[in-house]
Amino acid sequence: MRVAIVENTRITHHGQVGVALHEAAALIDLWKPWADNALPTTDAADALVVFGGEQSATDDHTHPYLPALADLMAAYTATGKPVLGICLGSQLLARAFGAENHLGTAPEFGWVDVSLTEAGRADPVLSRVPQTFPIFQWHSDTFTLPEAAVHLAHSPTAAHQAFRIGRATYGTQFHFEASRSVVRDWTRTFPDLTDRMSPGWTLRQPELARTRGAEADRHGLALARAWVSLI
Repeated sequence: MRVAIVENTRITHHGQVGVALHEAAALIDLWKPWADNALPTTDAADALVVFGGEQSATDDHTHPYLPALADLMAAYTATGKPVLGICLGSQLLARAFGAENHLGTAPEFGWVDVSLTEAGRADPVLSRVPQTFPIFQWHSDTFTLPEAAVHLAHSPTAAHQAFRIGRATYGTQFHFEASRSVVRDWTRTFPDLTDRMSPGWTLRQPELARTRGAEADRHGLALARAWVSLI
């Protein structure tokens, strides 16, 4: 299988999604439109992954490729090819299907508990994790649920944590790709940003990684493997 991965920022970790793709011997094509505005076509790959970034889903003035990327996610969905949007990727997916993006209204950071909806408990991907599970978050924006979407998960701060459109198009607000190694690197690389999101994070992160992070790693890999199995 061949998978197109769109990175939306200079430092992008594939994390648990990368592990699952390599286990499946997937061929990976990397696209970095934040640098050159280039995007794949719908016939370029068997699936599409769109990772997060510091921009909002409506920052067309600073990232002019965003409307085309949203359209691309809808086009892959229309062909029946699996799509995965994480954090910014989920916000763009919601935009692509007519939802509203709400900026700065739902800040979450760290390992946060997310709960499944009834549809989530029956979903082929989300059903691989418990009813309530810790998973990493780093965002301030959220979105309304697209009319075409099945609502799969929620948290107290952000009602729309995961949704599915069609057979295999998924958006997750939470960073299930973010293993403890990824979080450790984010903390080391962006100490001012992480401590701004959660005061004292740099000092608390190692102990939280040992407890909440270890459990989140298992759930993140289970979700990644389940989505990759749909390709």
